[in-house]
Amino acid sequence: MERFILNVVHRPEMVPEYAEKVTSHGKEEDISRESLLTESLDIFKTQQAIAHKNGFRTTIQMTYASLFNDEAVALAKQHHEQFGDEIALTLLGLTCEKFQKKYKTKDFCIWMFSMKDKKAIVTDVFEKFFMCFGFYPESTGSYYLDAELINYIKEKYPSVKCAVATCWEEGPKAYRTCNNSWYTLFDGGPWNPWIPSKQNTHAPASNAEEDSGIVAIPHLSRDLMACFDGNGSNFGTHPQNVLRGMIYRDGQYPYLYNLIDQYRSLAVYNEGYAYNMMFVGPGWMNKMGRWEAPYSLLLKSYEDGMAYYAELKQEGNLTDMTMSEFSDFYRATHTYKQPECALWRDILYGSDKQYFWYADPYMRCCLDMNQGGAIIDLRPYVAKLNWPVGIGTPHVQNASYPFLIQSNYRAGYFTHYAGEGTVKSCKLTYKGEEADLCLCRSWAHFSQKGDCRVIVLDPVEIVLSGVSLKLVSSFTFRQGSSEIEISRKIIECSDPAAEIELNEYITACYGTTEYPEDMTGITLTLEKGDLRRSIQYAYGCREDSAEGYRALASILAIQTRVIVQSHSPSTAYYKEGYAFSPMFTLGLKQKIVCGEEMKSWLRLEKEN
Repeated sequence: MERFILNVVHRPEMVPEYAEKVTSHGKEEDISRESLLTESLDIFKTQQAIAHKNGFRTTIQMTYASLFNDEAVALAKQHHEQFGDEIALTLLGLTCEKFQKKYKTKDFCIWMFSMKDKKAIVTDVFEKFFMCFGFYPESTGSYYLDAELINYIKEKYPSVKCAVATCWEEGPKAYRTCNNSWYTLFDGGPWNPWIPSKQNTHAPASNAEEDSGIVAIPHLSRDLMACFDGNGSNFGTHPQNVLRGMIYRDGQYPYLYNLIDQYRSLAVYNEGYAYNMMFVGPGWMNKMGRWEAPYSLLLKSYEDGMAYYAELKQEGNLTDMTMSEFSDFYRATHTYKQPECALWRDILYGSDKQYFWYADPYMRCCLDMNQGGAIIDLRPYVAKLNWPVGIGTPHVQNASYPFLIQSNYRAGYFTHYAGEGTVKSCKLTYKGEEADLCLCRSWAHFSQKGDCRVIVLDPVEIVLSGVSLKLVSSFTFRQGSSEIEISRKIIECSDPAAEIELNEYITACYGTTEYPEDMTGITLTLEKGDLRRSIQYAYGCREDSAEGYRALASILAIQTRVIVQSHSPSTAYYKEGYAFSPMFTLGLKQKIVCGEEMKSWLRLEKEN
């Protein structure tokens, strides 16, 4: 039976993001302004009323500021008793007059504080919550919670079992579209609920020893194509995201409903389970209007969105849960190694573009069928990188999980005239003419066979030196293996005897932004049993190849080893990049004829 689960999360944010600047009308900044506090609480009441009218229980994430407001506390208690809402606690909404005076800062992102201050703030907020309600919360959250902080919260407040823990692809793209002023960089995490590891929030736990003790949910359910290609803040099931993206006309927003439905469709790829969340603060429904939209449209969009969820619920196609209830459900229905899969299509721009997303405790990966199944994003979760964040660490603002491949930040297949970009693809060569599958559009089909998730692409037709052939690509993700098996098979050829050379390659680097990292800590190796031929990366354009070997790269900076290996006799090679193109390439070459198949692995390991 398919289950579509909805979390509705509200927060009485007494000083909503941006709202002080909007409501002050040129007056001197005053976050204690009575009109601001009154309007914020009124909007929270409106949001709650809309949810309850449509038959939904909410999770009320109390902010620090709201804990000092008697009316907000009383409302939470009333709605818990009357509607069954969960009273939770968020580490968003720290900013208020009391907080700024006590901590002598205007910082408001909990993950950016020093660890000493993080602990003090968590203790302060949780104990204030207990004073108000007589119990500790079962769920919490923020835009991002780093692993060290989650571990501390779980140790000190074991009642917590669910948390909003990251915002999908809230990285450099979002930073740039906020005038280079929104310093929240945390690309590279899961888009759907997961159990974070103790070592790194983004990387799911692979066993009980790595389990942080909570179930994490994302901050908003986003469009898994539009968000990757562009600013994620414009493309989510939060109705005001859609308004901010200007994806509406005459007060109608069919894209919102299509996006919700696409999330429903993910049950096909995840053993009958699909998830969606609405996480809304009062600032989004400001009486002055937002995103060039008047308050009336902000209100209408939220009412319409909730009404659509209600329609699905009445039809038996949706189940609403509070955050803590969802945590119990997730633990009861998911194993550690169970992956999240999403075969995602363009529902915004009218193209035939299609991505396949895969995430498990060992990797996050994205295939682009518009490029013949090329891998355009790859994150080595297998490394479980210890990545401290905040003041006093090497990463004050940057919480992103590093990539090996990221086609938007490191070029992808096409570069302007020199060098290479990060991508995993295959080249075909015959009599000196070459074609890359990145130039061959296809369409994918998903199946699950035991513990394997399989993507098979429609055949692509290629003409090389007068020979016409059709090739089928398939990708097998074996649960718990940290590897992808890749098959290329020629199923038709105008000259059955023509030997076509296949060059299965990965061009990669590492980083979290567009800017290159120091590659000198990378070792490139050809390996066969005890035989090894290695170089240390020195931007020297060197390369080597050998038959019957496998090729690997050791990247100490992110504790990751990348390996490519063939099932059948092939020639393995590596290529070192140069300063203008600071990448490395690993590859396998093999000649096949019509009816034959080249199978290879791409494997990720932790480099100790």
